[in-house]
Amino acid sequence: MTDFLATIYPWTKALHIISVIAWMAGIFYLPRLFVYHVEKVEAGSETDRLFHEMERKLLRVIMNPAMIGVWVFGLALVFTPGIVVWSEIWPWTKAAAVVGMTWFHHWLGHRRKDFLAGTNTRTGRTYRLMNEVPTVLMVVIVFSVILKF
Repeated sequence: MTDFLATIYPWTKALHIISVIAWMAGIFYLPRLFVYHVEKVEAGSETDRLFHEMERKLLRVIMNPAMIGVWVFGLALVFTPGIVVWSEIWPWTKAAAVVGMTWFHHWLGHRRKDFLAGTNTRTGRTYRLMNEVPTVLMVVIVFSVILKF
């Protein structure tokens, strides 16, 4: 199996990066949709239904498959011989940040359900602030991988 993973390493790495880009696009966009949804949209209106549909498709069609791709291809990279040295710090900081990003993804999914049920209590300011979480995690991930700290 390790020979196979070494053989397909460039493909695995490329698919991992593509998945990360798609996931991050959604992770950055969904909280912005929530900001506009809470601040500009009247509950029960046609625009409200449009936002529900946009948020659902973004989460289910783009973000969920991309997150699964990140994990599948990322774990394949972890098991590829010579790629990850667990005695160094960087794989641990990256792993912690990816777990944090996954938590944030699920937090967004719960907030979407709040909007759908009409029970959202968070403000646009809250969503603006929470939109900074993936930025911080992304910086940790990139610095961990590139600078190996």
